[in-house]
Formats: sequence, structure tokens, C-alpha cells
Amino acid sequence: QVQLVESGGGSVQPGGSLRLSCAASGLMFSSFVMDWYRQAPGKERELVATITRGGTTNYADSVKGRFTISRDNAKNTVYLQMNSLKPEDTAVYYCKAYVASTPTDYWGQGTQVTVSS
Repeated sequence: QVQLVESGGGSVQPGGSLRLSCAASGLMFSSFVMDWYRQAPGKERELVATITRGGTTNYADSVKGRFTISRDNAKNTVYLQMNSLKPEDTAVYYCKAYVASTPTDYWGQGTQVTVSS
């Protein structure tokens, strides 16, 4: 069974950093596109960052220059390095795995990130 297990969330002051991890099992990790999404209270879920199987990355404008997505295929893990955090980054962060040509995708359980003074 496919599982995505997230870790690394927590509470941090503005300007601080966190690194989120999403460890995958039950799938051929290197074949999947990996995304990070986030959802703040009362708001819709938004795509934060994407990394393809070939390592191509894309970012939401709101995080560009501050966040970095990466993957380690040997560890079946995708990361989101978050620097210069702002209160507006407060949300539950989710990882998603999918193969572009298939209708099925997989989601992690989410991890809370809180940025406050």
C-alpha cells in the first residue's frame, strides 16, 4: 500500500527556517512527480512547489526565492526547505505523489507549520 509520511513541521518565528520531509513507500518513487501543497484555515488548498522525476522544479510566486523543493530517490523522500518564513506561510502542508498520465494520486497526512512572533 502506498504511504506518504510527512515530518518536520512546527512553530517558528518570522524569518526562521524549517525543512519538511515526505517519505514514500509502496511506490516506485523515481517514477512520480512530487508536489507540496498547503492549506491555511478558511482558505483553499494551493500548490506550493513541484519537482518532476527529472528534477525540474516550479514554485508559487508567493514562495519563490524562499522555498526549495528537492528529492532524494535513494531515500524515497521529497523535501521542502523553507527559509525567511512569514506569518502568511502558516498552513498545513501536504505532499502529493502522482504519475502525470494516470488519474490516481497519493497524499500525505499533512504537517502543521506555524509562523508567529
